[in-house]
Amino acid sequence: MLRIVEEALTFDDLLLVPAHSTVLPNTADLTTKLTANIRINIPMVSASMDTVTESNLAIALAQEGGIGFIHKNMSIEKQAAEVQRVKRYESGMVTTPVSVHPNATIADVRKMAAQYGFAGFPVIDDEDNLLGIITGRDVRFVTDESLTVAKVMTPKERLVTVREKTPQEEVIALMQQHRIEKVLVVDDTFHLKGMITVKDFKKAANKPNACKDALGRLRVGAAIGA
Repeated sequence: MLRIVEEALTFDDLLLVPAHSTVLPNTADLTTKLTANIRINIPMVSASMDTVTESNLAIALAQEGGIGFIHKNMSIEKQAAEVQRVKRYESGMVTTPVSVHPNATIADVRKMAAQYGFAGFPVIDDEDNLLGIITGRDVRFVTDESLTVAKVMTPKERLVTVREKTPQEEVIALMQQHRIEKVLVVDDTFHLKGMITVKDFKKAANKPNACKDALGRLRVGAAIGA
C-alpha cells in the first residue's frame, strides 16, 4: 500500500508575486569574477562536456558575456584548433594573422580559405617583409589555380596600412575612403604587425557586452586531464 511520507510541492504549485523594485533591468550589473584577474559580464559558464561545449557554443556564449570551456574528448590538436577558432573569431587587431608566401599557388590559397573560414591573407617573404595581400576578390575569377600568389595579389604599393595604436575612428575612415574591409598594421620598416578587419568592428558594435581579453579577442577555456 502506497503511503505519502511527507507533502511535497512542484514549481506549478507556487506563484511568486513580484515585489516593487527601484532597479531597472537594463541597469542591473551581472558582472562577476571567474578568477582573480578575469571578469565575465554574465554569471554563465558552460560545462566542458562533449555534448555541450565546442567552438560554436563558446563563441556564442562569449559574445553574450559568459565563457565556455572546450571539452577534452578529442585529440590535443583538435582541441587546440577549437580554441584557436574562438580566439580568431573576433579581434581588436589580429596580432598573428595567417599569412601566405608569394610563391604559393592559388590552389593553396583556396585550401587555406576553406580551412580557416576567411579569404584574406597578408603576403610576406622569408624575412617577414610585407609584400601585399591576397583576398577573395583577387582570386574570385581566377581559373588557373597554378598561378602564384605574387601574380594575383594586391602589391604593397597599393596597400592601405596603418601603424600600431592608430585610433579606431581613423582606421574606419580609411576603410570607408578606400572601400576595403581589411587594413594591415605595419612598423616603420614595413614588417607586418597585425591586421584589422571591418567585421571585427561590426561584431564589437553588435555585442558590446562580449567577454574579451586584453587584445580584444573572445575569452575561452579548455579542459585538461588531472
